[in-house]
Amino acid sequence: MHKSVNNLYSINDQIKTKFGTTDNLNIIAVSKTFSMQDIEPLLNHGHIHFGENKVQEAMEKWTNVKNNFENIKLHMIGKLQTNKVKYVIPFFDFLHSLDNIKLAEKISKEEKKFKKKIKIFIQVNIGNEEQKNGVQIRELESFYNTCVNKLDLNIIGLMCLPPEKQDAKPFFKKMRDLKKSLSLKELSMGMSSDYLEAIEFGASFIRVGSKIFGKRS
Repeated sequence: MHKSVNNLYSINDQIKTKFGTTDNLNIIAVSKTFSMQDIEPLLNHGHIHFGENKVQEAMEKWTNVKNNFENIKLHMIGKLQTNKVKYVIPFFDFLHSLDNIKLAEKISKEEKKFKKKIKIFIQVNIGNEEQKNGVQIRELESFYNTCVNKLDLNIIGLMCLPPEKQDAKPFFKKMRDLKKSLSLKELSMGMSSDYLEAIEFGASFIRVGSKIFGKRS
């Protein structure tokens, strides 16, 4: 069995051992910078959720594959510039990084054009960090209401990147509270280093790269 498939199995086993189930949990294999050669074993194994953070790289890699594997779900997990939205809407299924109103308006416009809605997470600046993207906690409710009521976006949940070198748990807990306060269903949080803590606080999508594929070159 290929190393990446083995790694995915052991992640699933670890989660099952700790939480009793992997139902309602989606593991996004973060395949950015990895070649199709690295990704194919997972595809053939039946894994469907994959994450990319550069639009052009994703389109080059996945265009043919998406035609052969129709149930693939592609997640845009990187910062999205407004000028790339027209490529993202027809190509991706999920967006994890909605972080400003200009981007929300552009998505709304392009969705009407393509007659297609994608599933969207609002990125929350959970640690209130200047260098990070994301909607501030105090603005989250009004931002969410604008996205849903005015722009008719399909907001399914919230996403965060907790501050590095700090215990992630308080931030994950805060995300769970925010999700509840907006009556949202999904939480995208947790990466290779902290996905178990994220699941503990209700993550339903975890974004795992190196723990599946190995170190990026």
